Amino acid sequence: MSKFNMKGLLNKDGTKTVLASLLSIFIGMLAGSVIITIVGLSNETLGVKGAWDGVRIVLLGLFVKGRDSVGNLVFAFNPQMMGNMLFNATPVILTGLSVAVAYKTGLFNIGAPGQYLAGTAATLFIALCIPVTGSEMTAWYASKGVEFAVTYPGWFVWVLAFLGGMAAGAIWGAIPGLLKAWLNINEVLACIMTNWIAANLVTWVFDASNLKNMVENTKTGYIYKSSFNGVETSKMWLDKIFPGSQVNGGIILAIVMAVVVFIILSRTTFGFELKACGSNRFAARYAGIKDKRSIVISMSFAGALAGAAASLYWLAGNTEFFWSTYQALPGVGFNGIPVALLAANNPIGVVFTGMFMSMLDICGLQLKNLTGFNEYITDVIIAVIVYLAAFSLVIKMLIGKILSKRGKEAGK
Repeated sequence: MSKFNMKGLLNKDGTKTVLASLLSIFIGMLAGSVIITIVGLSNETLGVKGAWDGVRIVLLGLFVKGRDSVGNLVFAFNPQMMGNMLFNATPVILTGLSVAVAYKTGLFNIGAPGQYLAGTAATLFIALCIPVTGSEMTAWYASKGVEFAVTYPGWFVWVLAFLGGMAAGAIWGAIPGLLKAWLNINEVLACIMTNWIAANLVTWVFDASNLKNMVENTKTGYIYKSSFNGVETSKMWLDKIFPGSQVNGGIILAIVMAVVVFIILSRTTFGFELKACGSNRFAARYAGIKDKRSIVISMSFAGALAGAAASLYWLAGNTEFFWSTYQALPGVGFNGIPVALLAANNPIGVVFTGMFMSMLDICGLQLKNLTGFNEYITDVIIAVIVYLAAFSLVIKMLIGKILSKRGKEAGK
């Protein structure tokens, strides 16, 4: 009976998807290890020891605490690195959810960077423009002779800023949704255009505002931290578990949102309509589903999640916003694409793949700080993993053939 159940489990589509993702990760890590070994052996300064240290850091970077007195790597639980991984994973998880939700409706949301920027602008304007009782910003204005008739508690402004960021992301996501639904304009092209419009608009808005950091004279290109106005995400005791790190309750909220998205998509009529529209828009319309509405709602939903990613990152209280249109769009928006791909657009899977991608970034920093390698080797690993994840259907077919062949051999 147990053998039959195991065979049935292996033949399930979900199991094959997980195996395909794990295989992609394994090959990516293997490729990175090979590159590190080749570079290490070809460099006299690094040598065999340096190559071996590099491989171990890539695989176990979260558990490296440094080097001992004789130069050997010290492995132990590293709460600071673990906490920073969770902090950096928070926005990536949410942008991954943004891409996954749109994909369920047959849409490719490459507009997460623009939605993220829209959420950034709304969040910071609300968090910094509403006076908070007893905040450093309120006291600074008072020193300039500006007194506020009414001030508000920090938690109340935090909620407004978070919801405002989600709303701004939803509005920005709805634009390519409307263009797709009513004019049949490809959402990828529409998203690319809205990304750059958001980049220039947000730059102009912040340049014209009085939110630029005037307290620290060397940081005039930066916007005030939200904590300057007493608006900061609660640590929820995570700082006690991961002392010295940036982690806060945002990671808990991101996980909760992933669970809610999973329930909506898999357990509600609304989620069924979105997926039906994604499978076949015209068949869904024939069945009575309003396909145009589903497309717009899906892109708005995706935009709200990208906006939430921005809100949780900039409301951390220790992050400073700096933007230059002529550099690049925010990478966290694009990072949601490989996270969703590797998770096969499963909201729960996105949580784990988001943490995995964040872990690789931390390992890259460890690699740079503790060895002669540069951190871009981890980018090669991510690229290989994403490339293979894009071929997940082929990998699933190969896994299916292997399992089928073994099943036939066992039955003989």
